[in-house]
Amino acid sequence: MTTAAVPKVFIILVNWNGWKDTTECLRSLEELDYANYSVIVVDNGSTDRSVEEIERRYPDITLLKNDENRGFAGGNNTGIEYALDRDTDYAWLLNNDTVVDRQALSHLVDRMEENPGIGICGSRLIYYHQRDTTQAWGGGRFNKWIGTIRSFGQNKPVDLKPNRQAVEKKLDYVVGASMLVSRRFIDRVGLLSEEYFLYYEEIDWAMRGEGQFSLGFAPGSMVYHKEGASTGGQQMQQAVRSKQSDYYQLKNRLKFTYKFFPAYLPGVYLSVIYAMINRMRRGQWNRIPMIAKLMFTFNT
Repeated sequence: MTTAAVPKVFIILVNWNGWKDTTECLRSLEELDYANYSVIVVDNGSTDRSVEEIERRYPDITLLKNDENRGFAGGNNTGIEYALDRDTDYAWLLNNDTVVDRQALSHLVDRMEENPGIGICGSRLIYYHQRDTTQAWGGGRFNKWIGTIRSFGQNKPVDLKPNRQAVEKKLDYVVGASMLVSRRFIDRVGLLSEEYFLYYEEIDWAMRGEGQFSLGFAPGSMVYHKEGASTGGQQMQQAVRSKQSDYYQLKNRLKFTYKFFPAYLPGVYLSVIYAMINRMRRGQWNRIPMIAKLMFTFNT
């Protein structure tokens, strides 16, 4: 197959004060076996020396610079718009704190080419620092009653082979750490919503495309993820999540529910109150006023 016959993919990495992670990811992308891709790095208003370090190590890379931190959606949208202007077929949204297997992109494209009805396809995510443990099989489900999400396959052994059809049948969202998105999906559904800043953007995207596109999973696409590196979260340790991460997780739980499932808001409010009680038990008293305030201001 010639390069011209292979769908064009733009790979989008968003960097925010994380050039060491970004350059490690870029090194792994150099080993991809896919024949027709370009890489975009979007710097999201970094305040360290990220721009200089990335330009020094990768002088030929396309580096787009946002003047401020526009969050997950805003950063990726900068890259998506650039890719659309250059007639891309797909955009691979990839967290900068990942390292990819050389066949990761090929498997994603193959799955979407097999089924053009798929709008977003996810990878098999594996914990970078615990390579025998799964983070997610592509994505997961949303619990409307309490407003939380649960990834399929989380903490399962890597050797356990997922059933692709079973996973795809139940997917409510694709994990944002690795999402291959078709141009058809973006043209019809639009860009990522920038109202969240961090978390819930990917399930918002999936909800907006519901009934028009399905969600896919490519088990052969393996991506190793340093979960939480860019937000202060810790792998599989909810108790020590950073204050910023905690804020956006809880705020957007309410915001997303209000937008798509308003009838379920009472239960979600109760889940946030329960989260507040848990912070008290942990002695995280400085978070209590923050949580109490966002319960009344989440939609502003």
